[in-house]
Amino acid sequence: MRPNVLDPLFAPVSVVDGIGPRIAKLLCNLLPVPESMQEPRVLGLVFHLPHSIIDRRKQPGIAFAPEGAIVTLKVRIDRHQPSPRGRSNVPYRVFAHDETGEIGFVFFHSKPAWLEKTLPVGEIMLVSGRVEWFNGRPTMVHPDHIVSEANAADLPLVEPVYPLTAGVSPKVLRKAILSALERVPDLPEWIDPHVVAKHGFSGFRESLARLHGPRDEADVDLQNPARRRLAYDELLAGQLALGLVRRKLKKTAGRVFQGSGDLAARIREAFGHRLTEAQERSLGEIRIDQEKPERMLRLLQGDVGSGKTIVALLAMANVIESGAQAAMMAPTEILARQHFASISPLARAAGLRIEILTGREKGKARDETLAALKAGDIDILVGTHALFQESVQFRDLGLAVVDEQHRFGVHQRLLLSSKGQHSDMLVMTATPIPRTLVLTAYGDMDVSKLDTKPPGRQPVKTVTVPLVRLDEVVDRVRNAIANGQKVYWICPLVEENEELKVASAEERFDTLKKVISAPLGLVHGRMKGDEKDAVMQAFKQGDIRLLVATTVIEVGVDVPDATIMVIEHAERFGLAQLHQLRGRVGRGSDHSTCLLLYKEPLGEVAHARLAIMRETEDGFRIAEEDLKLRGEGEILGTRQSGAANYRLASLADHADLLEIARDDARLVIETDADLHSERGKALRTLLYLFERDEAIRLLRAG
Repeated sequence: MRPNVLDPLFAPVSVVDGIGPRIAKLLCNLLPVPESMQEPRVLGLVFHLPHSIIDRRKQPGIAFAPEGAIVTLKVRIDRHQPSPRGRSNVPYRVFAHDETGEIGFVFFHSKPAWLEKTLPVGEIMLVSGRVEWFNGRPTMVHPDHIVSEANAADLPLVEPVYPLTAGVSPKVLRKAILSALERVPDLPEWIDPHVVAKHGFSGFRESLARLHGPRDEADVDLQNPARRRLAYDELLAGQLALGLVRRKLKKTAGRVFQGSGDLAARIREAFGHRLTEAQERSLGEIRIDQEKPERMLRLLQGDVGSGKTIVALLAMANVIESGAQAAMMAPTEILARQHFASISPLARAAGLRIEILTGREKGKARDETLAALKAGDIDILVGTHALFQESVQFRDLGLAVVDEQHRFGVHQRLLLSSKGQHSDMLVMTATPIPRTLVLTAYGDMDVSKLDTKPPGRQPVKTVTVPLVRLDEVVDRVRNAIANGQKVYWICPLVEENEELKVASAEERFDTLKKVISAPLGLVHGRMKGDEKDAVMQAFKQGDIRLLVATTVIEVGVDVPDATIMVIEHAERFGLAQLHQLRGRVGRGSDHSTCLLLYKEPLGEVAHARLAIMRETEDGFRIAEEDLKLRGEGEILGTRQSGAANYRLASLADHADLLEIARDDARLVIETDADLHSERGKALRTLLYLFERDEAIRLLRAG
């Protein structure tokens, strides 16, 4: 049960002064809304931090107020000039002066009586807002604050600036946040005293108050001690939750898988290539895990084309030799079918039975596969998330391999491994993930890295070309196809979009068809699975020479003799995505090229992205740069998968705190795994505060 002390924070926002049903509904666009509720929680307001400040302490005098600057002026009110009768579109003006000059205050759709009362002629007033100059004369349209000289103390000199949403004014939001802050209870300290002392952290409540009541720019900086304190709280909650999940999975005893190596030898022979040093090293790490009586939870990270699939297959062979079954799960049908196509010949050469199960397998064939699986006649089952369904029952699942893990949430990961009695888990990703992200999203896993490419792979030459030179690119593609090459052409959209003015895949397919005589194909996400497969197969076999596609082909599609990749509107793609797409070429022994077409002018981030793509093919370096440019949520695809998406911590700015949080969480789990000590009870409160309830349920379940 959540501690009662947190109840005020978990109440709906409508309990806060000044928030009625209309504002509560608008706040759904700004703050997280829990699944069980129709509106955000008070906690959402409390954690909604300002990103900058408005400093109203600048009082330069009218003549010295810079264009566009927010200033505070001490003025005497001279006269009012109401809008002419019947012409409400003409603004109401109030003129005033100080010793340096004159200014006009401008009000649209105003109430004259209110203005006469607020700005009485002859009185000295403090007026604060943005100054604009027209024809050498200063004006201030709708000042932010107006107070009399006697009430100068009521003027907020430093104001926090918050992210906003349409329909909610800064004043309404600020009032609601201040009211929400009053509901924050005094909570027990959950941070280790040594960490508190070393980093100069103040208490949780005090840190929130400091961030919402900034006194200068330094108070809203990400490195401010109050912000670092809250970032640490969030990171510690995440690391502790992952650690408890890990402990639960490890505690349910695993099994020892120790095969003779005969199956693996047969697979290697059918494969016909020597494994790289990185592949052998990773395989060795997996074998050590498999031979321990604990469950394996390992992440196999490998750049595009580094040979993860063969490593996974050899790991499966060891489990199958020990009498169990293996499963391999991919996020899309295209990828599942591709894995099936690439590992089937090797598995069958070793005498293994391998089948596929996606949403497309239906009727009698599906029933036969399920029956054979339950009877233990199938050694390896490849599939999509269809493998999660209750009807899918293994006789004895020993190893679950999950590809492109960041597309699946942690819950799905646990669901699949629960299909087997204490089955091992190997997760693969072709998206190189920076160390900090490995810790946050996979803190519960050991990591193996494939950091070298198989021999014979050629580097891909990357060139950036402005879209105005599109005709030259089309000529080059036409010549390449005439010389027997295969080409990918990637577009960001499926169909034309008026608002974005970006070429769509369908539109580009139509224009290229008119100027290139070779057979063309089109693939996008709205096509049926078997249609997509048929086009991909035709491209692979060479019946299609140019494939126009959206990013559905991003992950794992393998056509070794494709040598040119054209990415249109490359400025619209993230770095990791560009790197994945580029990885579709350069898979054979021929020289390959990636052409990044961009629309001018380029923004700063897009320019940096394209420059990095030209400089390096190292996926791990690209991932680190991507983290700096885009932040963590995008890289892991957590927008879809519900994994760690931080509200208070920034992984690019607080990476040092993440390491400390991980070490502290490990120590807690070693010394007080059930969180029974005084600090342990405080840490339970922390887990609830950051909505890591699953971890507490695991504690209760033992």
